[in-house]
Amino acid sequence: MTRYILGRIAQAVLVLWGAYTITYAILYLLPSDTLAIMLTASGVDADTLSPEQLAQARQYYGLDRGVFEQYFDLLGKIVTGDFGTSLSNGRPVAELLAERLPQTLRLSGLAVLLSVLGGFGFAYLAAWLRWKPLRTVLRRLPALGLSVPVFWTGLLFIQIFAFSLGWFPSMGNEGFESLILPAVTLAIPSAAIYAQVLLKGFDDIWIEPYVTTARAKGLARGQIQWRHVLRNASLPILTLVGLQVGNTVSGAVLVETVFTRVGVGRLVQEAVLRQDMPVVLAVVSISAVAFVIVNLAVDLLYPLLDPRITRTAKVT
Repeated sequence: MTRYILGRIAQAVLVLWGAYTITYAILYLLPSDTLAIMLTASGVDADTLSPEQLAQARQYYGLDRGVFEQYFDLLGKIVTGDFGTSLSNGRPVAELLAERLPQTLRLSGLAVLLSVLGGFGFAYLAAWLRWKPLRTVLRRLPALGLSVPVFWTGLLFIQIFAFSLGWFPSMGNEGFESLILPAVTLAIPSAAIYAQVLLKGFDDIWIEPYVTTARAKGLARGQIQWRHVLRNASLPILTLVGLQVGNTVSGAVLVETVFTRVGVGRLVQEAVLRQDMPVVLAVVSISAVAFVIVNLAVDLLYPLLDPRITRTAKVT
């Protein structure tokens, strides 16, 4: 187990380095001038500045250095926990994250909880029902939830539950009520995936010999599904939950934009538009760390939930 954990940590380091490098390369190759974008965002027309002033500005922001020098400088700072200073507003990136991250964590945490509960509950109900027409309809719904764009779902919820019914606010970060519509919007695609996987697992496990034995012992259908089928069918969901963590930032960008929430998603959107490299790299690095930690925890939980799963070290 120790060797396995060390191997996973080495893989995690490679994942983090790869995420940083790919993000840096994409931002650097964008066909635009970072300094011009920064000056425009600050209300300064770059055409009104002299070449000497532009050169001084580039030197001040470190944009006059080579691509590799900037790459290793930013990487060294991130490794030591220093995310640097935002190029667009001059504030420390850590300070920006401290303001925005709690809002996104609340949204993502509630969305993950709703997606897991919704996916499990929906699949459990669809597998338990015996009326075939209703079961058929319920089994088609996850595909619909997965195929509808997130931004369209958000706009639909705003129109119905905010404007028409007035149950929830349509925008903002004030109060728990403002979290409901964004969290449900963000949870629907993940819940649809969980439901699809669980339904397939239920179908496969219901024909297993130990389920047939439980039936022969006289156990009720509900008891069999709860005690035997659910536990074994839910194991693959652990992997999916780990993978979905990596999608929270990308989903938050859309959801926070639609609902006008001030969070990390909006921060990333603004930073990409302005090519604010320190901010984007910091958010990507934090997201990659969270993704790696969650997936490592999932791998370590598997043997505890299913004793049949064992890991043996192989010498290559």
